[in-house]
Amino acid sequence: MKEYVLFDHDGVLVDTEPWYYRAGERALADVGFTQDRGRYLRDMHHGQATWAQARAAGIDEATIDRQRAVRDRYYQEYLRTEAIEIDGVLDVLAALAPHVRMAIVTTSRRVDFDLIHEGGDILPFMDVVLVREDYVRAKPHPEPYLTALRALGAAPEEALVVEDSSRGLAAAVAAGIDCAVVHHDFTASHDFSAATHRIRTLAELPALVRDGA
Repeated sequence: MKEYVLFDHDGVLVDTEPWYYRAGERALADVGFTQDRGRYLRDMHHGQATWAQARAAGIDEATIDRQRAVRDRYYQEYLRTEAIEIDGVLDVLAALAPHVRMAIVTTSRRVDFDLIHEGGDILPFMDVVLVREDYVRAKPHPEPYLTALRALGAAPEEALVVEDSSRGLAAAVAAGIDCAVVHHDFTASHDFSAATHRIRTLAELPALVRDGA
């Protein structure tokens, strides 16, 4: 049985990824550019997503920097007004809590993360939380997950990562940690062949951990 579960955040514990995409799409539409969703999903693995298409279309860096700030404002607007909860998450965390220590390892910025969890019930279950400002190199680099292991005092073989993207899976594999990929419609086209486990919903996770992951 695993002793530690390290959760990705967006798409695993909260349903924010579609709103992040929509915020970027809206920011680019403001300057007359239509984002291609398929290419966005392919570019996600490299952390380029929204702005790679804009650069390829010849949009200059000054405009990209300005629209990135616009995107951030739109995203925070959605976080305040749209439903981002995933049914059953709290039940899963409550079922796991007596048996494992848990962490969140996310590429979300602190300002967005704090907004998401204002008045929420997820964070009390977590022993460690790492946001984008807490490490230097983002996923798919292993640094975020290696940093979490150090914070928990855990060895890679004692932990299980829960992810929903190929970028996060690559980070877990590079860190030497088993990874369970939970289905999300937004990332369903990603290559998850390196995953240790594939699950349809987070509700399958307690049994997976209990049976030895």
